[in-house]
Amino acid sequence: MEEPKIEDLDLYEILEIEITSTVADIKKAYRKKALQCHPDKNPDNPNAAKEFHQLSRILEVLIDETARKAYDAVLKGRKEAAIRHKELDSKRRKLKEDLEARERRAAAGYKTKSADEKLKEEIERLRKEGSRQVEEELERIRQEVLEEQKAKLDANSCSGANHRIKIKWNVVKDDKTNGGYNYENLHRFLSKYGNVTALVLSQKRMGTALVEFETRNAAEMAIEMEVGLPSNQLKLEWVNPPPIRKSVPSSLVKPSDYESVVLTKMRQAEERRRLIEQLKAEDADD
Repeated sequence: MEEPKIEDLDLYEILEIEITSTVADIKKAYRKKALQCHPDKNPDNPNAAKEFHQLSRILEVLIDETARKAYDAVLKGRKEAAIRHKELDSKRRKLKEDLEARERRAAAGYKTKSADEKLKEEIERLRKEGSRQVEEELERIRQEVLEEQKAKLDANSCSGANHRIKIKWNVVKDDKTNGGYNYENLHRFLSKYGNVTALVLSQKRMGTALVEFETRNAAEMAIEMEVGLPSNQLKLEWVNPPPIRKSVPSSLVKPSDYESVVLTKMRQAEERRRLIEQLKAEDADD
């Protein structure tokens, strides 16, 4: 679905603020919304990145004085037109639309720009120039999300959780793709072994991350079995190796769902191997 145009949206309604709000009010409302829909906090929402990007575009328009005036003019005209349109009956509405069409055709020969045209020009200007204030707000949101994730890791450590793993992979200098890994695909690779209670990608050292699992079994399976992308495999190791397990009779061990699948596949492979050997032996006897 195509992303809606800024000029077609009620930016104040999206941020839940008034048209008279100050720049400080706008930034405060933006931070609240941005933290709620940040992609790192909503890995299961496929639209999170689009919603977060839209909020940044809204902030860009509303904190730029010229762009905001152009947008307010369009918004005011649209609301006034909606009120007038609602008050007119069908016959008068048709006459009004015909009149406006004639006026537009008559004005086509003049260079006077409409409010919509001025707003589109301002949006295009902002797209080309960028906004230092928006970049500062994005960095602030990113740091707050990282602090929340780190606090979550610390809280788990204090509560006795000890299933933390260090992850490494190869990254060349200035690689903006981080070697092909981001929060979403790392979470997808790791969560199949069990519940991931925290996952943090290092911003200072590319190619490294920390993950913490809810259970030791999940962490052990991830270390033993996960390789990540075939073209750039992951290296997983304990941050603090847990104590060695005491031997437990196999009859008392209840495998997890994932382990059950693995064991079933191993038994099936063994049965196929035995069947092939049996067929070879019968062929040799004949």
